[in-house]
Amino acid sequence: MSEASGPGRGIRGWVRRRTSVPRDVIVLGMIAFSVAVGFGVVVPVLPVFAKSFEVTNFQVAMVVSAFAFMRLLMSPFCGRLADWLGERATLAVGIFIVAISSAVAGLSTSYEMLLLSRGLGGIGSAMFTVSAMTLLLKAAPPAMRGRAAGFFQSGFLIGGMTGPAIGGLLAAISITAPFFFYAGTLAVAGTIGLALLSKPERAAAGVAQIAVRPMHEVAADPRFQAACVSNLAQGWNNFGVRNALVPLLALMSLDRGPTQTGYAFAIAAVVQTLALAPVGKFVDQVGRKPAMIAGGLLGAAVMATLPLVPSWWMFIVVLCLGGVAAAALGTAPAASVGDAAGAKSGTPVAVFSMFSDLGAIIGPLVAGWLADTVSMTVGFAVGAALLALGSLVSVRMPAGVPTSDSVPPENGAEPTDPPSATLANPEDLR
Repeated sequence: MSEASGPGRGIRGWVRRRTSVPRDVIVLGMIAFSVAVGFGVVVPVLPVFAKSFEVTNFQVAMVVSAFAFMRLLMSPFCGRLADWLGERATLAVGIFIVAISSAVAGLSTSYEMLLLSRGLGGIGSAMFTVSAMTLLLKAAPPAMRGRAAGFFQSGFLIGGMTGPAIGGLLAAISITAPFFFYAGTLAVAGTIGLALLSKPERAAAGVAQIAVRPMHEVAADPRFQAACVSNLAQGWNNFGVRNALVPLLALMSLDRGPTQTGYAFAIAAVVQTLALAPVGKFVDQVGRKPAMIAGGLLGAAVMATLPLVPSWWMFIVVLCLGGVAAAALGTAPAASVGDAAGAKSGTPVAVFSMFSDLGAIIGPLVAGWLADTVSMTVGFAVGAALLALGSLVSVRMPAGVPTSDSVPPENGAEPTDPPSATLANPEDLR
């Protein structure tokens, strides 16, 4: 449909009216979907492909963890890189790096080549993640950040649910076919980013009056501190312990194999996706603080209860409750980072992302060691304690929802809005 049809018409205009979020947030959600579909395609076949080089299980695990490890090492530099190249260019370059690394992985003729390609992919992934979240916080005004984060996360979740099914079909053709499919979806995602995201000049117009807050001030902000602790707990549990121990728990305690566990995970992912819209609305209208406290406490209860459930159906119900908690901890902390750092938040977003990566790397190792040396219940209990700690730290956050990027209030008072920090009309950010 041509521009002559009038502003707000066509598919993009229809989506904007239905979602009430800025255009760049919709584009970022599309990119997230493309990335997650490809990642989901590769996940089931990666360990099998690595094992085909006749290596040990530890070496297989190294291939899996190399991606997250390089993400962690690269993240501290991504904020400054985004400031230098621009978030839009950094996002596209990062995605294309992952695309190239995926193609190289599919062409690997040795274990070492596969390992190096996965490490390269982690570098590109860090560039994409930090720049995408920075663009998201820049595009969405403060009163819409919860819904924007939820929309972005839903792209990942829906893509993550779709990917493994496609991966299974592709693996029947060739064990390396998923890697090339992943490279293709990433190429699409990078092209979408370059073609549809707002140009730097236009995006800057909406935030030109917002000063960059020094990192030491952001780090001292209780909103940022609570967001980082919650993200560490989220990475530890939802991306670490959940993937490492829950399948073993289902097998050992409930006699359910990988296929049935996969179904349970899929059901919980659907519940989490459905919860994102109402949770995002709650975060924006009621506040980040109650969402983070409730999400942390619910998540802690889920992790503490999982090893004790007596039946398969109760196991699924508890996993679904965990999906609701993950929806809260996937939206409120991200919005809190934007509140604390302002729309120009590259370095704080990088630090925030590192906490999740750190949890995802260390969590499974600590939980697995505790399960081996003490008990599986204790392994889950440590994860529950971290989630509860996130709730406790969140108590220090100011109440309410900010209407602009402002300095945090003291002693729990309502947020103030300095004239220099007021955002432009939300329509200008679209």
